[in-house]
Amino acid sequence: EVHIVESGGGLVQAGGSLRLSCAASGFTFDDYTIGWFRQAPGKAREGVSCITRSDGATDYADSVKGRFTIPSDNAKNTVYLQMNNLKPEDTGVYYCASSYSTIRSIRTWERYGMDYWGKGTQVTVSA
Repeated sequence: EVHIVESGGGLVQAGGSLRLSCAASGFTFDDYTIGWFRQAPGKAREGVSCITRSDGATDYADSVKGRFTIPSDNAKNTVYLQMNNLKPEDTGVYYCASSYSTIRSIRTWERYGMDYWGKGTQVTVSA
């Protein structure tokens, strides 16, 4: 059975950092694109970042470029979202998802669709 579990969310002041983890079981990330998404109250879900595991290519939404990175640990079958210099507008539920498609741009994620989703972890950034 496939599971994706996010962890690491919490409350942080603006300018602070958090590292989210995305752990998979029941399958290995190696053949997938892994994406991080977020959804603020009343807003649509948006793609934040993705990594293509086959070659390590990454992409970021313009709103997080230069502040977020998406490292991974193959041995742990885990992908992270390192979030630095957090802003109040980064607040939301953060989700991790995988797609068997090769997604080079996080902006195109809806075109390909994601196969498995986690349940999300809350990130709240106070001003």
